[in-house]
Amino acid sequence: MPDIAIKKLRPGAVVPTRGSAFAAGYDLYACVDAPVVIAPGETKTIGTGISCAIPEGWFAACFARSGLATKQGLRPANCVGVVDADYRGEYFIALHNDSAETRTVEHGERIAQLVFLPFGEANFTEVDELPETERGAGGFGSTGK
Repeated sequence: MPDIAIKKLRPGAVVPTRGSAFAAGYDLYACVDAPVVIAPGETKTIGTGISCAIPEGWFAACFARSGLATKQGLRPANCVGVVDADYRGEYFIALHNDSAETRTVEHGERIAQLVFLPFGEANFTEVDELPETERGAGGFGSTGK
């Protein structure tokens, strides 16, 4: 795992933490001046008050926290956010309320989880035909029931 430089941008910002020794994700915390109310079907952008310097060859993926999603119906609106290594701004999470009830996000509440992943670069070569495979162009559900 690479070292990640982190900067608190606002008072009250919390450095991401892991919930257990083997947790893949680091919990991101809401850094808000006042509680944020999210109506059913609504999306609100929540700041975390932090910024990071991710090493070259890595990125951060922002995922839902399973407890928040299943118990309160709150999840990132884009399902998975991607933070590139060259981004230095504040980390924001657009939380969407999938529940039928109004939800409130408080300062210091865990709102998403950040997973750091390496990636490979690709060079695209345009061709007239692609190599054949057994699957071919079979799409959704083509390999099972």
